[in-house]
Amino acid sequence: MTKIRTFAVLLGAALLASCGEAANQVIAGPEPNGGTRIRFFNFGINAPGVHFYANDTKMVAVAEVGFTADVKTGIASAGTESTTGTVYGGVASNGFYSSIAPGSYQFNARIAATTDNGLQISSLTRAIESGKKYSFFMSGFYDATAKTVEGFVVEDPYSETYDWTNANVRFVNASPNSQPMTMYAKNTTTTVETAMGAAVAYKGAGTFTTLAPGTYDLRTAYTGATTNAITRTAVSFVAGRTYTITARGDMTVVSTTATNRPFLDNTANR
Repeated sequence: MTKIRTFAVLLGAALLASCGEAANQVIAGPEPNGGTRIRFFNFGINAPGVHFYANDTKMVAVAEVGFTADVKTGIASAGTESTTGTVYGGVASNGFYSSIAPGSYQFNARIAATTDNGLQISSLTRAIESGKKYSFFMSGFYDATAKTVEGFVVEDPYSETYDWTNANVRFVNASPNSQPMTMYAKNTTTTVETAMGAAVAYKGAGTFTTLAPGTYDLRTAYTGATTNAITRTAVSFVAGRTYTITARGDMTVVSTTATNRPFLDNTANR
């Protein structure tokens, strides 16, 4: 039997708790853990679906099927945990961050399926500083014999101040057999192309760059190359939002439909 607190039930419980004798209650307060946050990506090529942990604490919401929920307590019981987990190309919790206390952690990914359930296949230790945001990327090629895959963590140092006239975009390289790449964004209306910082090597992250809101064609290129490494068209960036574009996949794959093909993932930081 698995017992979890689901978001929907917690929300309902929170709403019930807010109803009392006072017509209006003050519910504002300090942000948990001083705003320290982390999120998780499964970009490990050919890797199975996983759940992500900090030490032995599961960090992301999981799905259950066939459960019953007690609205008052927020407890879901008699359910079965999903064996899907976060699959390749996916971002846990739909790309949202999880709150975490500052400190040093062993971040790790464990198989979600029934076979080898809970087996740790990727881990690294990283210190998390108060008030900062981070992204954990499971990356590299999954070794099906050793059942291991690489991973890395980058800080997400976007501004806490909203810019309602521009978007902010950066590039992360999670493609294990790529060379350092520079990403370019071309506005489909003005045709102006902007280099999004310098070349970024595998496991590296570029700086956030300001772009006017609009639709852009994206491409990456190796230094000195006359052809593009990866392309993606018609990506929309909205004013006031912050985005991370991440290169993932096997650079030797030429199929445009293969799951492990080179691809530019677009996930909003906020």
